Amino acid sequence: MTKNSDAWARALKVMPGGVNSPVRAFKAVGGDPRFIVSGQGSRICDLDGREYIDFVGAWGPMILGHAEPRVTAAIRKAAEGGTSFGAPTPAETILAEMVIDAVPSVEVVRFVNSGTEATMAAIRLARGFTGRSKILKFAGCYHGHSDGLLVKAGSGATTLGVPDSAGVPASIASETLVACYNDIEDVDRLLALHEKAIAAIILEPVAGNMGVIPPNEGFLEVLRERCNATGTVLIFDEVMSGFRVARGGAQWRFGITPDLTCLGKIIGGGLPVGAYGGRPEIMKMVSPSGPVYQAGTNSGNPIAMAAGIATMEQLTSELYSSLEARARRLAAGLENAVAGRGIVQHVGSMMTLFFLTRESLEAALATGEPLDSLQCYDDLFAVDKETYAKFHLHCLDRGIYLPPSAYEAFFLSAAHSDEDLDRFIAVTEEFCRNIT
Repeated sequence: MTKNSDAWARALKVMPGGVNSPVRAFKAVGGDPRFIVSGQGSRICDLDGREYIDFVGAWGPMILGHAEPRVTAAIRKAAEGGTSFGAPTPAETILAEMVIDAVPSVEVVRFVNSGTEATMAAIRLARGFTGRSKILKFAGCYHGHSDGLLVKAGSGATTLGVPDSAGVPASIASETLVACYNDIEDVDRLLALHEKAIAAIILEPVAGNMGVIPPNEGFLEVLRERCNATGTVLIFDEVMSGFRVARGGAQWRFGITPDLTCLGKIIGGGLPVGAYGGRPEIMKMVSPSGPVYQAGTNSGNPIAMAAGIATMEQLTSELYSSLEARARRLAAGLENAVAGRGIVQHVGSMMTLFFLTRESLEAALATGEPLDSLQCYDDLFAVDKETYAKFHLHCLDRGIYLPPSAYEAFFLSAAHSDEDLDRFIAVTEEFCRNIT
């Protein structure tokens, strides 16, 4: 038995499914998960001593790579001064100023401990600000595991959410409306039915939790217009896209300013941190300034703040130019490798390789309409998850670490070299030459 196998058997005895977050269990791709013990730059190493080029990057936040020297030095220095105080520290203000300077919509910000906390608090704030109860989300956009967001599309004219997890009361899920991503007509239908009851529209401005799906041209602009017309709060969940698709996030890249923005671990150098922020007239509703309660003993943790400052100091225009160029290079190489079998979608340094089912490709050929992009959750029927599972194992065996799901994004970091990208492309070409 390998050390990884032994660790997996041990973990299964003491944690649900052997993991602390479901996707880590490799159920979508088969095989046993790798237990990671170290990382440096673009590489991670498992218990068996195997090294991998990491394209997961802790699901996005490791934009500078693993164990980046300035970040680790900042963490070490902060830890030597104390790990937590439950009291204000100067670093909180410094990082808040940096976030406000970078993200167009954020004028006032509150730090929390995770992306889930950020979206949960932002929705509560939107409800408190508007005096309304319902929210509108989009199928395939994941906003954390709070009760009101664990819903899937319903049916019938009302399209009310139904629980997507045991333990979520139907009464809570019913306050969530679910629309089709990139479909303004579907949004308009729900607004017409529930306009006076909808507190917020929340979405990933670049979807990443159903794989990378960019917004169609005009989609975000029209959402902004609809929210202006109906008094609805527009929330951009940039937990994944923030500081990834641009320094100022998707809102900067596409020129659309939401009312509230949610951010995640990238602003803490990968440590447990999140944030939500927006216009002063909305944010002043947050306790202790206003009646919308939200608190956290470890919010603004000094170690996370130090790591965030050290990370954001390095997020320069030159870094983003380099990431963009290498992302285009990698996408072109992967597209060439999977031509006729799949598609690659990316925005900035977020990317997904979708293998497509033979049936979907044949249907597209029969209609004369090439299947060259996926635009919403319903389009995922075309994804060949079985082939991706084989590809995932193929890559692991050759030292490439990818998300253990066909419906996730992978990420480039500043630490990835041209040789890393070439290796990924070559491994993909090898796989595609040998699949039937």
